[in-house]
Amino acid sequence: MPWPDALLAFAAIALALALQPWRAFPAATVPWPALLWAALLPLLWNADRSSAVAVLQPLSGSCLLMLMLGWPAAVLAVAAVAGCLLLTGMPAPEVLHRAVWLGLMPATLSMGLGAALRRWLPHHLFIYILGRGFFATAIAAALAGAGSVWLHGVPPGLSPADVVLARGLAASGDAFITGMLVAIFVAFRPGWLATYADRIYLPRS
Repeated sequence: MPWPDALLAFAAIALALALQPWRAFPAATVPWPALLWAALLPLLWNADRSSAVAVLQPLSGSCLLMLMLGWPAAVLAVAAVAGCLLLTGMPAPEVLHRAVWLGLMPATLSMGLGAALRRWLPHHLFIYILGRGFFATAIAAALAGAGSVWLHGVPPGLSPADVVLARGLAASGDAFITGMLVAIFVAFRPGWLATYADRIYLPRS
């Protein structure tokens, strides 16, 4: 049993439930765009297994989920994604590992980096799009990948350096997708981003 992963998952879910994120959503309103993105995550997280290429690293997608839902609701969505992976027949320890290192850790690191950007940089539209959408996602996903290699090692036949490089490339892909979608959402559907508000990031007249 991967006890560090289990403890991290338990702590994150317990904190998310204690924060009651469902209270932030208006009554009878369902965040369908975020739920649709969450429904795609099992496909992203299973890319290496479905392709039978061990060095191929799956995309995370959880940083965008965090930007759309906020951290507490994103944690609960990650738990639902893990449940979907269990239904596909993926072994429970592997599901837990992916839920933590593809889901919870990138989302949590992205939240922390986003809080630092909001605290130390000007509240500008492009700071949100490039900072939180692209750079924070790239850094968070890369750090989570490196942390997974450091704590759990790599599959037989692969070198840690190769896996870290592959996860860095996957983090770049994650950042490109997240940054592009965040830019589109800010322009056309800002209500789809729980972490964005015009009053914060648009210049006041």
